[in-house]
Amino acid sequence: MKRSHRLSPGLSGTIVALGAALALIGTPSWAAAQSNDPPPATATGAVTTSAPAPAPDAADPADPQKTTTTVNAISAPRLEIYGSAMLDMGFQANQNDPNWFDVLRPTKLPAFDKQFGEDGRFFSGVRQSRFGVRAFVGTPIGELKTVFEYELFGTGVDAGQTTFRLRHAYGELGHFGAGQTWSPFMDPDVFPNSVEYWGPNGMVFFRNVQARWMPLMGQTAVTLAVERPGASGDAGIYADRIELQNIKPRFPLPDFSGNIRESGDWGHVQVAGIVREIKWDDTLKDQFDLSGSATGWGINVSANYKTKFSDESSGVLRASYVYGHGIENYMNDAPVDVGIQNNLGNAVRPIEGKALPVTGIVAFYDVNWNPKYTSTIGYSMVNIDNTDAQVPSEYHRGHYFLANLLYHPLPDLFAGGEIQWGKRENNSDGFTSDDFRIQFSVKYSFKFTVGGQ
Repeated sequence: MKRSHRLSPGLSGTIVALGAALALIGTPSWAAAQSNDPPPATATGAVTTSAPAPAPDAADPADPQKTTTTVNAISAPRLEIYGSAMLDMGFQANQNDPNWFDVLRPTKLPAFDKQFGEDGRFFSGVRQSRFGVRAFVGTPIGELKTVFEYELFGTGVDAGQTTFRLRHAYGELGHFGAGQTWSPFMDPDVFPNSVEYWGPNGMVFFRNVQARWMPLMGQTAVTLAVERPGASGDAGIYADRIELQNIKPRFPLPDFSGNIRESGDWGHVQVAGIVREIKWDDTLKDQFDLSGSATGWGINVSANYKTKFSDESSGVLRASYVYGHGIENYMNDAPVDVGIQNNLGNAVRPIEGKALPVTGIVAFYDVNWNPKYTSTIGYSMVNIDNTDAQVPSEYHRGHYFLANLLYHPLPDLFAGGEIQWGKRENNSDGFTSDDFRIQFSVKYSFKFTVGGQ
């Protein structure tokens, strides 16, 4: 997934199997998925479709013994192939971690003066290019939908590389779905129409392995899920102590997430929540017992509000506010979930872990000036409440801003420029760093369907 520091056990097979079993009793309803670009054309990889309503056989009036029966009309299978080739070029006035040369992430800005060398770099790449396939197969209980989607943006051990990375591997039938896709704790429609890849740092943004149940689908929608757990920790000023080298993370439960969403012609409002259990075990046999646990939780309130200026011009306000403890790996750009804090009055446990409080805000406005030109402007922020045992140079707060103008000569082609600014504030040493970028991007998209009626 997106976070290189994510630690999680291999629960994906279990969760997918659970979702597949639940799907066998799903009902044949389907809900429209909200879309924006980026992320790709559909938020969950879903496409709005409906299984044809069951049609009764016509009764023969000449035969009173002939009864009317009901059968399901099964749609013909179809395959949708889509993707894009995208070029990014730009100039960075300052500096950041070179593994993240083509994105603006405040967490990757320098924590001290000239950490990554001298300022000023040209960058270019095609890592936002994508390829995906969606399949739709009619069944007696509804339409079975699957999606596989990849991009070229390397993360984790592949950070900085142009290499294939899985975005979505997800299936859905009726009210049940399973696989890897957007977490229900996230609202993908908050993502603005920007060309900077990583996006607003204060946004919940996570594609996770999960099994989900959608008891309500439509204008009022409810989604509940169990998700693959994982978290990261910061040893702070005690990072070099041997007593901490044998601390092992453990996740005995999945993460539990859900949302409720109300949509209309005006836009939508979504309220989402998550709760999780994070444990760590001290395997070193000495005079200390540094084992512990923390409960992570969060609330994410988000909305889109649509405006119309004329028949050809319109806009969308995209906003969210998130607060929680120990949910940093669900954030788009935040550091560790658990920080270390002093407990010096306890001789057996002189230090302990704490789920770090985090606040994130997003406020962007997308404008369609006319069929050929669009713009986006907005701001985002993340704030971490650090512990007393984190190092002075640890990340504390990040700011993110951008504005652009894009030209769309064709529905599947756009080009344009964007200005970007980000800032990092350290924990307690007073150091700050910022970055200013100018980026130019061109995107060629395609989509076609094979099969179907």
